[in-house]
Amino acid sequence: MKVLLDECVDWRLARAIVGHEVRTARQMGWTAILNGELLALASQEFDVFVTVDRNLAFQQNVNLLPIAVVVFRARTNRLSDLVPLIPDLLMAIDEAQPGTLKFVGKIRQSGDVEWTGPRS
Repeated sequence: MKVLLDECVDWRLARAIVGHEVRTARQMGWTAILNGELLALASQEFDVFVTVDRNLAFQQNVNLLPIAVVVFRARTNRLSDLVPLIPDLLMAIDEAQPGTLKFVGKIRQSGDVEWTGPRS
């Protein structure tokens, strides 16, 4: 499959996506392009778009696009947080179908709260 990594995904991750043709938004000259336009461009040349932008699922009508979208759910977009998710990413890419959205990584339950303030 032809895979495009969003500019918010560390470019070094491309090395771990074996068996697929991988390019980055930067390599394509598509930096600073908004998601809607970026997805339109990507769908002309790629099969799968990989991002860490969780809001994309709510901002774009992915099911109308001729490209699959995979969204990382990781603590940060640092390479060290994304590398452990590579096996799941590879599976998501292999199973990708146009117009689908798949999340890779830990999905927090709606009741989970991460409190970082002072305890009372």
